Amino acid sequence: MTTTKFRTNKIDKACIIDDDPIFIYGTKRLMAEVGFCKTVLVFENGQDGIDGLNKITVQGERLPAVIFLDLNMPIMNGWEFLEDFTRIPNHNREKVIVYIVSSSIDPRELGRIKNYKVVNNYILKPITKEDLVNILERAS
Repeated sequence: MTTTKFRTNKIDKACIIDDDPIFIYGTKRLMAEVGFCKTVLVFENGQDGIDGLNKITVQGERLPAVIFLDLNMPIMNGWEFLEDFTRIPNHNREKVIVYIVSSSIDPRELGRIKNYKVVNNYILKPITKEDLVNILERAS
């Protein structure tokens, strides 16, 4: 059995925007296990995400360094979130990395992602420890 040593809390704040409570629970648990970040913000749809991130900027705080974004959600989906997110005035928005997390492997969605500079990659659900460790390694 190999033991992997994880560094702790390279990222100050991360965000999950997803309407699936099981995915949110599992992802937060894995984040804690690998020491992914100090704070995790959770929003259940894109509109709540936009409202919450706008509130952060109004308070003069920095946006989360990493956002895990589901595409298929009620009220405001991930695509609509991305359109609004690119208009948030904030001094660190350009440094935010968005990872699309979805159970869909629709090639049209994969192609559409290329239209958004803020999207770093596409992760097929569920997120694994390896996914999180790879993100942390890229963040260093």
